[in-house]
Amino acid sequence: MSKPLMTKATAVWLVDNTTLSFKQIADFVGLHELEVQGIADGDVATGVKGFDPIANNQLTQEEIEKAEKDPLHKLTLKFNPAAVGEEKRRGPRYTPLSKRQDRPNAILWLVKFHPELVDSQIAKLVGTTKPTIQSIRERTHWNISSMEPVDPVALGLCKQSELDAVVQKAAAKKAKEGAPMDDDERRKLLSTEQSLEADAEPRIPTAIEGLETFSLGNDEPEEPEKEIDADSFFNLPSGDGDEEDKDEA
Repeated sequence: MSKPLMTKATAVWLVDNTTLSFKQIADFVGLHELEVQGIADGDVATGVKGFDPIANNQLTQEEIEKAEKDPLHKLTLKFNPAAVGEEKRRGPRYTPLSKRQDRPNAILWLVKFHPELVDSQIAKLVGTTKPTIQSIRERTHWNISSMEPVDPVALGLCKQSELDAVVQKAAAKKAKEGAPMDDDERRKLLSTEQSLEADAEPRIPTAIEGLETFSLGNDEPEEPEKEIDADSFFNLPSGDGDEEDKDEA
């Protein structure tokens, strides 16, 4: 379903100038009903100027009046050639200012744990540029010594489903090219759902486990441990030996 231009500004205008329900406005502009309620309370979109959908040829007055009379009626967006393709704009992903400082750590994580990803995939995933990715790959980034690899999903730079889709696409391309993959690479290319459903890998027994098995399999009874008297550690040799040594001298 097509959405109007400047959705929040349109919602602000509808809240201020109509008696439409929050749900009707939310369905029309593509926001959550609580966001529209926040706009009405002044908690959301503070300072945003209303965008008149009637003057901008997105709604008609008759459509608004019809929806005001019937709370179940959904607003219908007028066809606007300027809005065609608005939701599919190309370009790097927008990253909020508060998270932009975390992007190098996310790039380092992707480069380290998913080397099969190309620069264009990483750039689209976390919203960065190819020169930045290249500098991190070559470890020539100005802050490389202070960077630590951090999962971009944990940083909120992308969704887990988006990361899985990119990794699976890279896996399919690598398999098509016929490049061999070891077990570690195959495990990295699994999605979250596939990795959770996979069988547990056999665990290598530790040295303690081997000793436990050996002791359990031994039929001979174990000798009880000898009790050690703490006073025995402090018993000093008598001085008779020293006197004998003096007599011999």
